[in-house]
Amino acid sequence: MPPGARAKPHLHEHHETAIYVLSGQIDAWYSKELEQHVAANAGDMFYIPAGMAHMPANLTDTPASAIVARTDPNEQESVLLLPHLDELGSKKWIEPVS
Repeated sequence: MPPGARAKPHLHEHHETAIYVLSGQIDAWYSKELEQHVAANAGDMFYIPAGMAHMPANLTDTPASAIVARTDPNEQESVLLLPHLDELGSKKWIEPVS
């Protein structure tokens, strides 16, 4: 994830996600209104259950890399964007990278 980047708020309706951070730091906001926050550094792992709204971001000025494992090989099929949370996401960080 490049410096200053963030994903759009979304959830994965039918699959779980585990993320192991290899380098840098990844911040993620999660829960119904993105009110929970975790900062994961190299060597940390975090888990996102199916149906959990989330928004990862790289708040630092260095790239971050991670291994992402999901329980569905068709992981893009159950992605649901949450445009009603875009404003919250913007307040927490910056506009998403396209």
